[in-house]
Amino acid sequence: MSFSFSLHDAPAPLAAVEMTGGRITGVSLDTRDGRSVIAAHAVEVVPEPALVPALNAQNIRDRAAVALALGKVLERIGRPRRIGLVLGDPVAKVSLVRLQQVPARPQELEQVIRWQVRKSAPFAIEEAQVGFQGGLRSAEGQDFIVTLAKRDVIEEYESLCAAAGAHAGIVDTSTFNVVNAVIASRQAPAGDWLLVNVAPGWESIAIMRGAELIFFRNRSADGEGTLADLVHQTAMYYEDRLGGAGFGRALLCGAAGAGAIESIQRTLAERLGVAVDTVDGSSAVSFADRIGTDGVLGAVVTPLVGLLLRAREAA
Repeated sequence: MSFSFSLHDAPAPLAAVEMTGGRITGVSLDTRDGRSVIAAHAVEVVPEPALVPALNAQNIRDRAAVALALGKVLERIGRPRRIGLVLGDPVAKVSLVRLQQVPARPQELEQVIRWQVRKSAPFAIEEAQVGFQGGLRSAEGQDFIVTLAKRDVIEEYESLCAAAGAHAGIVDTSTFNVVNAVIASRQAPAGDWLLVNVAPGWESIAIMRGAELIFFRNRSADGEGTLADLVHQTAMYYEDRLGGAGFGRALLCGAAGAGAIESIQRTLAERLGVAVDTVDGSSAVSFADRIGTDGVLGAVVTPLVGLLLRAREAA
């Protein structure tokens, strides 16, 4: 099973771009000898104030600077006309909604989902793009993972891509596509596992039960307390409220320098009492012969790999 919180429904793209604080990343995917291969990749640094992923505020604050970086990335990955677009987690609010009775008709189900999340939405539900997917099923009902994004925020990104000649047929968020990459690389255990995704300006934590999401939290990187404290609190909540029996695996994905990630890795392992492994997108795909890779690059492309592989599976 793969995750799809896409805000559109479109054919599988052959290229994907991630736009998040501090950088724009792109990859194009090919198939060689039956295996998915990253044929080209590009990373462009964006001045920090120019692009700030946010739920209820302007995201692209220096359109010229972001457009310049996006144009360079698209040029280096072959000028694709159709792309999948990955955005930083802060652009969407994630909720887990449980329904005891699930409407049979998709239209009615969407109405019920919208009604359930409208009170907690930080903006009028009429201004939202809503994505949802069925999650864990239990005696208490059916869980749905729901994402809310403000329509005009998404349009900021879409219009920038369109101006650069690329149609964003799929728009999705980062951490869920890191999950997709983990699942595609067969790194996900059958039991419970923890994923920590660290990006410039924000951090997310997901708890998975096999291939099902049971907990999600995102916060700004300068939020109260350390990341290690947040992970520890999450682990306590998991044991006390989610019936957790222990993580079969803990994973860390992050595009900081190798030294910084190793420091975070050690700290989290100490707080959790379990080994913490790093996620590398090159575990799910191969890189073309001419492309060198390292742990940092592998982490950077992981959400893009997850989106492209999930889109191919769904096609």
